[in-house]
Amino acid sequence: MRPCSGRGCLEVRRYIRKIKYHVVLLLPGVLLVACTMGPDFQPPEPPATQRYTAAPIANETIASPGNAGNMQQFISGAEIPAQWWTRYQSPAIDELVKRALANSPSLEAARATLRVAQENLRAAGGVLYPRVDAGASGGRQRFSPAIIGSPLPPFEFDLYNASINVGYNLDFFGVARRGLEAQQAETDYHQFQLQAAYIALTANVVTTAIRVAALRAQLEATKSILEDVEQVLALMERQLAAGGAARADVLSMRAEVAQTRATLPTIEKELARTRHLLAVLVGELPGEAQLPQLSLTSLTLPGELPVSVPSQLVRERPDILAAEAMLHGASARIGIATASLYPQFVLTGSYGTLANNTGDLFSSNAMVWDFSAGLTQPLFRGGQLKAQQRAAKEAYKQAAAQYREVLLHAFRNVADALRALELDAKTLAAQVDRSEAAREALELTRKQYELGGAPYLALINAQRQYQQVQIALVEAQAARFADTAALYLAMGGGWWNVPPQQTKIPEEEK
Repeated sequence: MRPCSGRGCLEVRRYIRKIKYHVVLLLPGVLLVACTMGPDFQPPEPPATQRYTAAPIANETIASPGNAGNMQQFISGAEIPAQWWTRYQSPAIDELVKRALANSPSLEAARATLRVAQENLRAAGGVLYPRVDAGASGGRQRFSPAIIGSPLPPFEFDLYNASINVGYNLDFFGVARRGLEAQQAETDYHQFQLQAAYIALTANVVTTAIRVAALRAQLEATKSILEDVEQVLALMERQLAAGGAARADVLSMRAEVAQTRATLPTIEKELARTRHLLAVLVGELPGEAQLPQLSLTSLTLPGELPVSVPSQLVRERPDILAAEAMLHGASARIGIATASLYPQFVLTGSYGTLANNTGDLFSSNAMVWDFSAGLTQPLFRGGQLKAQQRAAKEAYKQAAAQYREVLLHAFRNVADALRALELDAKTLAAQVDRSEAAREALELTRKQYELGGAPYLALINAQRQYQQVQIALVEAQAARFADTAALYLAMGGGWWNVPPQQTKIPEEEK
């Protein structure tokens, strides 16, 4: 086939320009007369409440001696920092979070899911524009004049065609626009899911690291207690050899030592499992991850804690915003179902050439064109369209109920964290006092036993009590650190202050 040239090609190009010109003139008129069916979405109003808990929360917690015992202040309406974990002043935690953000497969999966939604949105946007296609065909046909009653014999001929085809759906009632709105809502949903994955990952890394530090502290405390009871056992065995102790007492103390020693593997197993989890959170294999040594004494408890006001929380929690995006999509689908009850208008046209040989394909005599307008009005579908409209309305009610459920759980998370921090401080203060009392009681009982003024059972009971108190003290310290992270998570984690490169898609990937 010869390349397109000459007068025929010039006419084709001129006609294409005419099509574009008339489409540009037509679109504003279409948009002026068109209407969009269905409700226009309005975000739900935030709860009118001004508090998270039934009983007022104190502006500050109590203080106590020792690690994690400093006072914490709740500052209403303060800005939540994007990198809130740096307030623990722990280089080890900072390093772990950095590695997790760089390597986490869950975060990368959320980014990929968002990219899919964004590309689908771009694809859906094409429905608002005319469709312009170029086509060409060639073939050989046999025609029998007998079909029109002619006695002439059949004959064969070649037929070639080249054309430009244009089609446009006049979206008078908003089926396409509501569909695009629903697709935008889905994209927003995945954007907020990415933000939720980001803050969940950072919070999980921090709390898991705190758990590792707490288990190491428990392990060290248990080993220290084991050394103490082994020393007592050695003393009793010397007394037994000298005839100053009963064999039954020594056997009971051996059992106490064995029981204390038996707790070590349990703590070590839990510590190993938690370290393996931490390795996975930072996106590394448990057998290859080089995790820093973590200790509770190396952490600093954040002293000032920002607390969002309730009306602000609904605009900052990504799970609430994701539920709102789903509600928005359900609202748009009501519009789609409603607009489907009304007429659909379609404009189509084509311009091209038709000839028996390629040499004449672009001659002026070979030019052909057609233009048509179509209307489709549903008359009877067996109740299908009305049922779809009712289903869309019920789906909106479902999304509204799910939004409210997410909202309720979000406020519960904040209430739990605030109350936990208030009570954690009181618990730690009580455990500090209890630990000091148990330590003094153990020392006194040990001295009395060595002097023969206390039975071995008193020593065993004092030793057990001290062991239990030390473990409880470690748990109370860890609880303040972990519940502080839970409050930052409940408040939305400051994702709106996160650098774009960490949660958004880089430009080169778009």
